[in-house]
Amino acid sequence: MTLKTKKRELGDLGESIAADFLINKGFEILDRNYLRKWGELDIVAKIGEIIHFVEVKSVTATMREVGKDLNWYRPEDNLHPWKLKRLSRVIQTYLLDKHIDGDWQFDVITVRLNMSTRKARVEMLENIVL
Repeated sequence: MTLKTKKRELGDLGESIAADFLINKGFEILDRNYLRKWGELDIVAKIGEIIHFVEVKSVTATMREVGKDLNWYRPEDNLHPWKLKRLSRVIQTYLLDKHIDGDWQFDVITVRLNMSTRKARVEMLENIVL
């Protein structure tokens, strides 16, 4: 039995919220937590003919912060160059592994959670250049 850290529990919750968000927007979820030694894809989704590789960044926030624009902290800023390089490599692996030869893009979904009120603020940043 593996005990999850609080950070992993937060990440799992954020990924589930992000997957629900995508489904509500008409996406089909193809894969979750596609893992290789050199990286992991949180969510692989499809809408129309385009495959979306989605990185999810989750943070906790107070109730006051969930409803406001948080200019002072952006979870997507945690996508450092080395992380983007790893994501690029695992995306290429996924495309080869699944024999996909179509259009794709990389997106980021940020999830700000208030654990006490169970509210979340979700934002999607689309078509980010790797």
